[in-house]
Amino acid sequence: MKLGTFMMPLHPPSRIASETLLEDREAIILADRLGFSEAYVGEHVTDLAENVTSCLMFLSSLAFDTHQIKLGSGTINMPNGHPAAIAANVAMLDHLLKGRFIMGISPGGLASDAEVFGNFGRDRLDMFVEAIDMVMAIWKGTAPYDLQGKYFNISTARTMIPEIGQGIILKPYQLPHPPIVVTAVAPFSKGITAAAARGWDPISANFLLPQWVASHWPSYVEGCAQAGRPADPAQWRVAKSIFVTDNDDALARRYGHTSEGPYHFYFKQLIRKLVGFGGRSNLFKLDQSEPDDAINADTITPRLVLAGSVNSVVDQLLAFREITGDFGTLLYAGHDWVDPVLARRSMELMAEKVMPQVNAAIAKAA
Repeated sequence: MKLGTFMMPLHPPSRIASETLLEDREAIILADRLGFSEAYVGEHVTDLAENVTSCLMFLSSLAFDTHQIKLGSGTINMPNGHPAAIAANVAMLDHLLKGRFIMGISPGGLASDAEVFGNFGRDRLDMFVEAIDMVMAIWKGTAPYDLQGKYFNISTARTMIPEIGQGIILKPYQLPHPPIVVTAVAPFSKGITAAAARGWDPISANFLLPQWVASHWPSYVEGCAQAGRPADPAQWRVAKSIFVTDNDDALARRYGHTSEGPYHFYFKQLIRKLVGFGGRSNLFKLDQSEPDDAINADTITPRLVLAGSVNSVVDQLLAFREITGDFGTLLYAGHDWVDPVLARRSMELMAEKVMPQVNAAIAKAA
């Protein structure tokens, strides 16, 4: 099993953006040094708590400060941009990274982003499909393109000067395009099936109960079968919120499960968005008769954050994997560094102590 990282990222909105952006960069540079295989960063335009407004711009700032880690958009919210701009910007970043780029895409889930772009109440899934189809057509095709859609129109026919390169959009470094992933946030996700049928691979969100994560594998298998390709667990990525200490389980639980650490704040924010506003309480409970007012940061954080000493987290991860089944990459969820020393040490222990033990146990059981 490989180790990567995924950050939304989410910080208290009272923090200064210049500080949190540097903190998020430091986390990925540290992940690169520790041998993490991948790092994904999200984006939102209208959220002070999630203040990476462009994941592509943020990742470009890391192009020459990282060396082996693959950098992924987690995700590009396709309806909020124009396919021509997305195609060009992704292609440029792919060249800057010389192929160390993974393209994560989605319809975008933040209601205020949809509203600010005039998409609130529109069929964003339909917009998403049209947008990614146009991006692919740009990369596959030749100028002047002539793409006419329901939401977007793309052509350079009236202004193209081919002999000097005008009117032609850059193609990616990785041909025909970078690998594409989608983040799954719903149990029994039909989106995973549709994505797998297109040749894309899933990331299961870190805020899902393990039983809901497990429901993603059959959806992936179904989609791969439609595409006539094997369903390989190595291509399935699962995100998880984890906090590790050297040997202090009590400290780990305080920082990982209570308001002393960042995870409690994270789930308080998320529950307000997904349950209080989004009507998605089903994500946080197995028994749907459980009242929504029982879903809060105090009850959910201990359920969804693995916290403990090295040996304890190893055991918890193996137990988690027993429920979900085999997957190829564990994405360590990035959170606010309330205590930078503890946050850095947790990442170090995850890479240097926890994962070697987890992989040794998996190999022994094989």
